[in-house]
Amino acid sequence: MDMLKRFGDIAQNPHDYAATWKRQYGRQVFGHFCSYTPEELINAAGVLPFRIFGSGAPISLADAHLQAYSCSLVRSSLNDALAGKLDFLDGTVFPHTCDSIQRLSDVWRLNVKFDVHLDVLLPVKLNTESAREYMADVLLKFKKDLERSIQSKITPDELMRSAETYNRIRTSLKSIYEMRRHDSGLLSGQDLLNILKAAMVMDREELVQSLDTLVKSLGQTISKKKDENRKRIILAGGICNIPEIYSVIEDAGGSIVWDDLCTGSRYFDGTIDLYGDIIGSIAERYIDRIHCPAKHAGLYRRGGHLVRLTKEMQANGIIFILLKFCDPHAFDYPYLKEQLDKENIPSMLFEIEEQIPSARHFKTRCEAFLEML
Repeated sequence: MDMLKRFGDIAQNPHDYAATWKRQYGRQVFGHFCSYTPEELINAAGVLPFRIFGSGAPISLADAHLQAYSCSLVRSSLNDALAGKLDFLDGTVFPHTCDSIQRLSDVWRLNVKFDVHLDVLLPVKLNTESAREYMADVLLKFKKDLERSIQSKITPDELMRSAETYNRIRTSLKSIYEMRRHDSGLLSGQDLLNILKAAMVMDREELVQSLDTLVKSLGQTISKKKDENRKRIILAGGICNIPEIYSVIEDAGGSIVWDDLCTGSRYFDGTIDLYGDIIGSIAERYIDRIHCPAKHAGLYRRGGHLVRLTKEMQANGIIFILLKFCDPHAFDYPYLKEQLDKENIPSMLFEIEEQIPSARHFKTRCEAFLEML
């Protein structure tokens, strides 16, 4: 399928895509690190939001600025910036989520000389009325900071068009997930990861059209026949940028029917109410979507979400893929495990860095876990 090849090419070479886009359209590109980045505002400003994943190249330059126990995403991304691999960027946006990203913002500001450096000081506690007001105020301030950076006003029409665009993107991505949960043979796990990675770096208008075409094409081939021979797995954690994760699970006899990842369902969870104050509606979406461990909305909300998700997807178990040294996920995991155990939902934890430390070890553990289910 030509469209899948297009997504795959972009996912494999995101830097080349963004640099080419910048030359072609003469517009700016802002990098960012998190699904809490208010991309709708960046897109409305005529700037391309570019999700920074890290290249997985050997880390040397970043070691002069960061401890070895910083997570590999933070270290690798800084290393890429210092090595000049991100020179196509015009600026970087840092939503204040985990401690590592917050401190990376400080190191980045001092050592990586992009023209624009913007911090978004998001609320940590999300389950209060004051948090909703604060989130809207933060986004309004971010809009003004953006306008100063690009030296142009973001009009209400531009903001509305961007919100509509992101609603279409999120709806299409959810549709792809829904189709794939019914027909695991529709897309490989690597194809799905390519689609998501490309979605986070592509021109969003091009992306809307590409996803529409893909959804229609997949809708014509879906069988809706559940594969009884495969164990239905939910993947949970933070960022997953390793295609081998998906292929190892699939080769071991599993089928990833859904996920709870910031590079997965948390990216497209929820849509924006297009009636009334758009800034307020965007804030509501970031408040109400499934949150990550760097945010707080009740001690058991995430665990409850995983329990409900497992039942809804008729999954057999959950595999946690956690970045090594990611404190928020490490602190959150015991509460999640406790709730899953109470519901007799099997789970497995595997820590990774930017590469699987041992593909054979992961394969062995996956095979054992799936045999147990």
